[in-house]
Amino acid sequence: MCKPLEFGISNEGVYSIQTWIDSVDAEENEHNFTSDEQYSYGFEAGCILKEIHKIPAPEGIEDWEIYFNRKADRKIKLYEKCPTKYENGQAFIDYINAHRHLLCGRPRTYQHGDYHIGNMMIGNDNQLYIIDFNRSDFGDPWEEFNRIVWCAQATPLFATGMVNGYFDNDVPMEFWELLALYISSNTLSSVPWAIPFGDEQIQVMVNQAKDILSWYDDMKNPVPT
Repeated sequence: MCKPLEFGISNEGVYSIQTWIDSVDAEENEHNFTSDEQYSYGFEAGCILKEIHKIPAPEGIEDWEIYFNRKADRKIKLYEKCPTKYENGQAFIDYINAHRHLLCGRPRTYQHGDYHIGNMMIGNDNQLYIIDFNRSDFGDPWEEFNRIVWCAQATPLFATGMVNGYFDNDVPMEFWELLALYISSNTLSSVPWAIPFGDEQIQVMVNQAKDILSWYDDMKNPVPT
């Protein structure tokens, strides 16, 4: 990632200076990589994410089950009020309501907040770099995978590598079940979020929801194809 060099206050406000990464955008250049390279970079992204999640949340932070249920309820209401609906969008709501019990006892750690291939760079040294920590938060570390849909749409091999790298090639079923819940919640709020940005962005989210329902067999199978 960028290394912080200087931080301070000027007449115009607060500023920070960081090291420059000589690199290319990972998402825009993934088609230039071999299948092995796509998987390998994904695997590395998973390993890096595991390190990020070693940073603990502050003491006394709200219980994750309470926090996320409130968040999910809000997203369901936003979707129900939204004029644009997904084909079989109810499948996302049904999956959330049937699997809320999985939230019980989940840990909270530091989160990057927007972890996907669009926020990664491939350096001139061929190393993977992570950028855009401006949405960082504290939550269930497994929730961090809710944006893996962007990776899967860009390059399924990268997405596969990312999961395998995080779990050292031993992915528990509970992860898949929880990930489906987190992706369902995220997908519900995507189309209300897109409304102010116009028809093109709305269609992006509608198409993404269609892909997700296909991967998950209308949310009947927690392990995506």
